[in-house]
Amino acid sequence: MLVHTVYFYLKPDVSEEGTAAFIKQVEGLGAIETVDAMHVGTPAATPVRPVVKNDYSVAVTVVFKTMADHDVYQDHQVHSDFIENNKHLWDTVVIYDAD
Repeated sequence: MLVHTVYFYLKPDVSEEGTAAFIKQVEGLGAIETVDAMHVGTPAATPVRPVVKNDYSVAVTVVFKTMADHDVYQDHQVHSDFIENNKHLWDTVVIYDAD
């Protein structure tokens, strides 16, 4: 199993409507056939603590059954189109992969 978590830091000028539209675009990645499970969210309203990072805009966690499934996802046209169509919206993307 591979858990692929991506944190998007959208540009400051992206509106709430723009963020909502971006979230819909992220959710579209779930159509890729090798995605086993997926969750998209924004920073939770948990108490502020030094160990909690909540400075990102949107996070997506995608679960794959195998590394091969992850590789198909990375090379999939839906994923490529998502990046091409949305990269102008973010300043930074941070990825954590765990097996």
